[in-house]
Amino acid sequence: MFLKLAGAFLIFFIGLLLTIKIIYGGGETFPDRSASPTFSAQQLEVVTELPMPPGNIAVSAKGRLFFTFHPEAKPEINVVELVEDVPQAFPSLAWQPGGSEPLAFQEILSLRLDRQNRLWLLDNAVHGLGQPRLLAFDIDTKKLVHHFDFPSDIFGLGSHANDFQVDASGRYIYLADASIIARTPAIIVYDSQKQQARRVLESHVSVLPEYFIPVVDERRMELFGIFTVRPGVDSIALSRDGSKLFYAAVTAQKMYEIDTQALNDDSLSAESLAARVTVMGDKTMTDGISSDNAGNVYLSDIEHNAILRMNPQGKLETLIKDKRIHWPDGMSFGPDGWLYFTDSALNQVIGKTPQYILDHAPYHIFRFKPGISAYPGH
Repeated sequence: MFLKLAGAFLIFFIGLLLTIKIIYGGGETFPDRSASPTFSAQQLEVVTELPMPPGNIAVSAKGRLFFTFHPEAKPEINVVELVEDVPQAFPSLAWQPGGSEPLAFQEILSLRLDRQNRLWLLDNAVHGLGQPRLLAFDIDTKKLVHHFDFPSDIFGLGSHANDFQVDASGRYIYLADASIIARTPAIIVYDSQKQQARRVLESHVSVLPEYFIPVVDERRMELFGIFTVRPGVDSIALSRDGSKLFYAAVTAQKMYEIDTQALNDDSLSAESLAARVTVMGDKTMTDGISSDNAGNVYLSDIEHNAILRMNPQGKLETLIKDKRIHWPDGMSFGPDGWLYFTDSALNQVIGKTPQYILDHAPYHIFRFKPGISAYPGH
């Protein structure tokens, strides 16, 4: 009897693994769209060395630097400000995961600064297992000034509130549900004045991943040979005049754009909104992106240790290539024309033990001057 039960369980387990492999695994080789870099590696500066990998980053107009320790590394302190080259918990230790604050962080990857000196934090609540929410803090007083809990029809179980952008007024916030588990990626539009959120472009071609597998520093990002790291819409940026949203999935071949006026219009049907989406150009295997005052989009290239720039006509230019860069991730312009970016080194983090992650320190935040500036914070 025991052997029959064990045999049945083994068959079930193998069937489960095969199902996961069919749904989530596999992938083809992504085309290399990098080229010889415009800037030399010597123009890339190390801002800081860290004991754990950083996730996203926001730099204020006065040069204050905020970032997250990447939640994939399971850090005890999640959100920090770099003060005299020392990461300090922001706004306090009580807000960090497991802290005493009633709305203490669950799992935060992305953060953005608006022009009202508010630091916005997106809590994905461990793929929707908890309560996904937005929080905003005044960076001078460190007081909570805004909070919104997303209902389950916006960010439900299996969602991934991955990245977001805040417009100059601080009213409209555009969020990416990468939905790596639920596989229903979408853009979320949040009106902070009305405190209302809408889910748009769900499963539209522009938010879906394509059947490619990231290969970073020669590691194929397929966990245990069955689960490929292939999230839906992840990369997201606003044009500096706020008129366009640029976005794409990590493994998608195209960068897409849409007018924010259309996104903000809740009277448009799903079909009408989808018709407003256009292709900007061919992109890289991209995680974090940003934009500048000239309408260019900056793209990480996680497979080729590089940062590229796409002009408004969709033409790519490789700016920096350096083997010190492992997985270029979050980006933020700072003052004086510096473009900051984190190196989350996720190829050394995902599926690895805590000791392995610590052993591969230090992790880095970099910066360089791409020649065109933008307002700091995002």
